[in-house]
Amino acid sequence: MQIRAAVTVLKTAPAEPDSPANKDWDLAYSNVLHVQNSAQFPPQWQQKSQSFREQMQAQNRLIADVRYGSEERNLLDIVMPQGQPRGLVVFVHGGYWVRFDKSYFTWLAAGAVAHGFAAAIPSYTLCPQAKIGEITAEIGMAIVQAASMVAGPLHLTGHSAGGHLVARMGTVTTPLSRSLQQRLRKIVPISALSDLRPLLNLKMNDDFRLDLEQARKESPALLEPLNGIDVTAWVGAAELPEFVRQNQALANLWSGFDLSIDEVAEPHKHHMDIIDGLADADHVLTRRLLCL
Repeated sequence: MQIRAAVTVLKTAPAEPDSPANKDWDLAYSNVLHVQNSAQFPPQWQQKSQSFREQMQAQNRLIADVRYGSEERNLLDIVMPQGQPRGLVVFVHGGYWVRFDKSYFTWLAAGAVAHGFAAAIPSYTLCPQAKIGEITAEIGMAIVQAASMVAGPLHLTGHSAGGHLVARMGTVTTPLSRSLQQRLRKIVPISALSDLRPLLNLKMNDDFRLDLEQARKESPALLEPLNGIDVTAWVGAAELPEFVRQNQALANLWSGFDLSIDEVAEPHKHHMDIIDGLADADHVLTRRLLCL
């Protein structure tokens, strides 16, 4: 087997050592407590999205509430570029699989559509109404639907829990068909939860309903990636140490397979502003996602 992995690491300061037995796991994964004024971000996202949606609707470039499955939240929006799309970007939102919907994140399509790509943003059933494996299947269905409406290369990105979900699409147990796998050009998991086993220690697992078997089955870092894919694992250098470690884990464990993968820790960015670059056509995150 020819190994084509290439890992580029922007180093961050090492986390202070901590005994797993003594670790406060809830605190270790609490972005709300880690980011100053964290409560201000979701309303800002929603406001930006509403403004962008109105702009796109005025130009007849928003295809809203496309149904991709039978569940209530199985809806997606597609923002179209001017002219024929060069390909399709799918952004999957985060929120620990328990919060948010597509209406918060439309504004993040701006960078991709400025370069001539269509951008799809799905909602999905949240925990505890669905288990994480069921959400994985829903995202597969959403990508199938969006890809049936937009031809060309397929680029996937997602944030936090959404980063987990797009990384899962790049594993050998992906719900994507062979034909869609062949269209995959790039996957950029942002601040992804790539190893779900530590989440068994969280109070939030009351909602996730994970056990060890399910955590292993749904952890991209523990699964074999698809041959030949191109992945960039992206995280903020100012994020919680566990998120930096999770990003490193995905890059390190996948680097031994037949794919191209690199790792980026974006300076000064935390969990709530790490996605901002997707709205900027000239930002390195957008350009990396679109292979420009």
